[in-house]
Amino acid sequence: MKLIIVALAFVAVVAAVPAVEQHPIAILRAEFEHDPKGGYFYNYETENGIQRVEHGEVKEVADEDKKIHPVVVVRGSYSYTDENGKPEIINYVADENGYRPEGDSIPKAPTPSKR
Repeated sequence: MKLIIVALAFVAVVAAVPAVEQHPIAILRAEFEHDPKGGYFYNYETENGIQRVEHGEVKEVADEDKKIHPVVVVRGSYSYTDENGKPEIINYVADENGYRPEGDSIPKAPTPSKR
């Protein structure tokens, strides 16, 4: 009997929770350009305020054996509004030295103290 009462109470609570209507987020703007040499440019913006812009260009880089290799150097940024309503902007570079993002929400490496 207790199980039936608990089950009915659970059903009543679930039925009382309002249904959240979800819909796909619309893309307001999108562009993509491709360079035959390997570079590119793209950007987009969505209805919920997310934006991204990225540019890639081919660069020749020497490896540790001094062999030249083409790499794509990527520079870009994206922005969104965080859960507290604060706008966040992240700028980044990705190249032969790795991915390097910068922004207020990206933790900073501690600076050595001077003694």
